[in-house]
Amino acid sequence: MEPIYAALIIVAIIALGELCSISTRAKVPTLLVVVFGMLVLFQTGIIPESLVESSVFTAFGSMLVPVLLVHLGTMIPLKVLFKQYKAVLTALVGVAISVSIILLIVSFLFDYNSAVAGAGPISGGIFAYIITRDGLSEAGLTSLAAIPVVIFALQNLVGMPLTAILLRKYALLIRGENPTDTETAATVQHEEQTASSLLFPDRLMQSSFFLLFLLLIGGSLATFLGSITGFINSSIWGLLIGIAGAALRIYPDHALDKANSSGITMIALIFVVIGSLVGITFEQIIASLVPALVIMILGTAGLTLGGWLGGKWLGWHPTKSIPVALTAMYGFPGDYLIVEEVSRSVGRTENERKRIMDELVAPMLIGGFTSVSIGSIIIASILVGTLN
Repeated sequence: MEPIYAALIIVAIIALGELCSISTRAKVPTLLVVVFGMLVLFQTGIIPESLVESSVFTAFGSMLVPVLLVHLGTMIPLKVLFKQYKAVLTALVGVAISVSIILLIVSFLFDYNSAVAGAGPISGGIFAYIITRDGLSEAGLTSLAAIPVVIFALQNLVGMPLTAILLRKYALLIRGENPTDTETAATVQHEEQTASSLLFPDRLMQSSFFLLFLLLIGGSLATFLGSITGFINSSIWGLLIGIAGAALRIYPDHALDKANSSGITMIALIFVVIGSLVGITFEQIIASLVPALVIMILGTAGLTLGGWLGGKWLGWHPTKSIPVALTAMYGFPGDYLIVEEVSRSVGRTENERKRIMDELVAPMLIGGFTSVSIGSIIIASILVGTLN
């Protein structure tokens, strides 16, 4: 099949998933529709598995993974992370406890490799999934490949409703009070705009080609360092290069967005996920349901416990701290959409809605970024190195 036709068919399914996500306000996430839709189409023979390879997007997406990781490192300025240290610590405590519980109990109930197959995806999003999938493939553990698929597809359906319930309770508590720990999205944006000048002249930094060149340098360097260090995965190097590059003003904040390339890059990344579904059968999924559901329950319980302990330690109400920890299960844009929905449904006046939004939006966004974009990548990279 011609690559343009193959790409059209798969992008149409992605667009359908996006339509479902928008119409349900992310209650049915895009990737859930894409993953299960493609699995059904593959297994029924409606779409041949060779279609993914014919689109040539999978190879393109795999090449761009290091670039995307560098981009993630540029997304949140260090200054904002330091100001929202409570959200950062709460998210990290939640992920650490969740992963520890999974490794301890699932290793006892099933085996260590099954625990690793689920621990990475439950603590983060698409990148943790890809790292785990690659690690299982390199270790020859293809029989476990369905575990991260099931967890990756279903975790939003568990984490988002639980978060919404807890945040509504917290919003009722703060509805008549003055928020004391806020960092609004407008403040974050203002700090980004007033950051120190970039290293290179503005005329160069306004060029999409030059920004892509810088990002490719960072991604190539991450890949090279990962190949010679071994114990530090190239994914971790990509994050570190992005964070350091943004702090040193080599990269602008949200570098890939500034290069006008984030849309096509994310589509290519979804093609990588779809490519990982090739060869997975319904029999493997059914065989993986029990360990996957156990991992889902334990992971959710661990994040909840971690959020509660983190909030108790830092002086946050549990109905605020637990949702921050639960962002590990879905990340952006789910974290933002939930806060927006809660503020609109609980606030009785425009002033109340704004105060609820201002109180919750930054901790939730920073919590999601910390767990999904940083913590999960580091954890998944470390864990796959221990597979046997």
